[in-house]
Amino acid sequence: MSLAWDPERYLAYADERGRPFLDLVGRIAAVDPQVVVDLGCGPGNLTSLLADRWPAAAITGVDSSDAMIRAASDSSAAERVVFHRADLRDWLATVGPGRVDVLVSNATLQWLPEHLDLVPALVGAVKPGGWLAFQVPGNHDQPSHTLRAELAAQAPYAAHTAGVAAPHAHDATTYLRALQALGCEVDAWETTYLHVLVGEDPVFTWVSGTGARPTLQALPDDLRPAFEDELKARLRRAYPDDGRGVVLPFRRVFVVARTSVRD
Repeated sequence: MSLAWDPERYLAYADERGRPFLDLVGRIAAVDPQVVVDLGCGPGNLTSLLADRWPAAAITGVDSSDAMIRAASDSSAAERVVFHRADLRDWLATVGPGRVDVLVSNATLQWLPEHLDLVPALVGAVKPGGWLAFQVPGNHDQPSHTLRAELAAQAPYAAHTAGVAAPHAHDATTYLRALQALGCEVDAWETTYLHVLVGEDPVFTWVSGTGARPTLQALPDDLRPAFEDELKARLRRAYPDDGRGVVLPFRRVFVVARTSVRD
């Protein structure tokens, strides 16, 4: 089953989701890039910030989701960004070596279990002296993820959720060493944001737009409501609201690498 993304649900916490992107791009020191690509551009709201940063560059947003590309193409960002639907791996296979000055991937690589093996291809797509920057979640051991996995493994849900996509990422050191081995200068770090979420079942709203979405989509209509109700209850216990909002710790792993200048 292919995963169907919901741009509206994903944008429910657009400001919070956008903070890591801003911190990532802020560490890219490219001055006047000609070609900038956002791999996993989603609905395009963050890709438009690349056009603000480098207004003279040709900027492309790539995403595998039809719904996300439609939303991006219908947004104001489409006036300055070309949006293209493609699987990240297919794009890498066809882009050709050294074609991109700045290659950005925000909260996307974690959906590809083999993404560490793709690092050489990502670097290869960047021009000598160019920039590769990505960030991935580092909170997969937190209740926001583990409670979903535990519930999905129980009957009657397990028969439908076994093998569904689940995000996975490595620590900053793993990425740093992999990129150093390819001759890159690497800046890697981790940040834990403390997002204060408000509203009814805000943590469920958060995870249902990203990490929990494949599980929810895999469930049949007659089982999904009960699963959602139980997951909401478990998340409320794990993330209580004391009247001042729910605190969601949100750990992210960042990597900014400059490729070597070859003779």
